Amino acid sequence: MLLTGATGGLGNAIARALGGRGAKLILSGRRTDVLEPLAEEVGARAIAADLTDRAAVDRLATEAGDVDILVANAGIPADGAVLEYTADQIDRALDVNLRAPLILALARVAETHKLARITRHGELVAQHAAPMVRIGRATVVLPPGAFLQATAFGEETLARLVLALVGSAKAVADLFAGVGPFALRLAERARVLAADSDAGAIDALRRAAAATSGLKPIMAEVRDLFRRPFVAQELAGLDAVVFDPPRQGAEAQARELAKSRVPVVVAVSCNPVTFARDAKILVEGGYRLGEVTPVDQFRYSAHVEIVARLAR
Repeated sequence: MLLTGATGGLGNAIARALGGRGAKLILSGRRTDVLEPLAEEVGARAIAADLTDRAAVDRLATEAGDVDILVANAGIPADGAVLEYTADQIDRALDVNLRAPLILALARVAETHKLARITRHGELVAQHAAPMVRIGRATVVLPPGAFLQATAFGEETLARLVLALVGSAKAVADLFAGVGPFALRLAERARVLAADSDAGAIDALRRAAAATSGLKPIMAEVRDLFRRPFVAQELAGLDAVVFDPPRQGAEAQARELAKSRVPVVVAVSCNPVTFARDAKILVEGGYRLGEVTPVDQFRYSAHVEIVARLAR
């Protein structure tokens, strides 16, 4: 069993409680002056490590070897004081992760194969280099869990179609923008309003835009477009809107677009059913459905991507 954060007050109490129950322990913490005497007291092995340091985490994973249970200790007093805790408090403080062997194994795989990064449910396991993708002129550092199209060629094809359908628009909104596969390319010739509910993706988009010379301004906003779609007043002054929602489509946003005077809407969809629903809403609001292009980027499946232009 590996106990991290063993040198704080709560860590001390947990180590003594587990040691008293006969657990075979490996203790980890930053303060060797506390860690080593504590390890000797409870008959544990000590590995000093600052877990805010990625290299230290990798070293701990290697030195700890096979571990059955990881006890990730949190809630340590800021001053590191050794306080008194009841058995019930100690039990509630234990965050026992039975998948510790998997996490440690993944860290070793990353080291062996020099993988750029491994995350698990958004949590960093190991990173040796920041994973990056090129989007137009920009380079985007991908956040954990970032969405990308199925293939690079598929993304480039979708972007080419979007840019062609937007035409000479000088002010464009990119809704459900993600890390910016459309927004960053559109910004090479137009001012862009980009929005997505994924804060990590929007932050990556902002950073990429700031680091790329020659782009028009991009105003990137974290916004849940299912609950807070852009209303007609907010869309005033735009020459075009691009939206590329998840499979559930963009019904709420389509209803607001139907009330707007935006001249061109470019809809990108991976679900023909929700695309048809959203397109119907726009047509009923006065738009005319023009060019519709299927993009078959999902090999060996019946799924298809759609890019369509609606105008009023």
